[in-house]
Amino acid sequence: MKKIIQLEELAMFGISIYALYFLKAEWWMYPLLLLGPDVSMLGYVAGNKTGAISYNLFHHKAIAIILFLIGFINHRYSLEITGLILFGHSSMDRMLSYGLKYFTGFQFTHLGQIGRAKSNINNEIK
Repeated sequence: MKKIIQLEELAMFGISIYALYFLKAEWWMYPLLLLGPDVSMLGYVAGNKTGAISYNLFHHKAIAIILFLIGFINHRYSLEITGLILFGHSSMDRMLSYGLKYFTGFQFTHLGQIGRAKSNINNEIK
């Protein structure tokens, strides 16, 4: 099941890249798609709760879709592009098993634990 979901996320990532191309996005928007929304991790400097809220705002697909639709309806190119970048980046992250964050810490996501915490638990089980 995990592989099917990853393929689905890959398809959504590909659609967002195509949509940027279709909208004639500038070349620098493609690297922004890969890295831009991760600036939200800076919220973790203020603590786990603030970090999770900040991260989740930039990685929630519904927010990305709403921004795109507002841009589309109101003919605001910048909002369309922003929505596509957030959507594509979120799809890429989910494809790599990075999910929305819980308040308990960066490594605790709706897709399961990531990073060292997961490795430590797996080592304890063995």
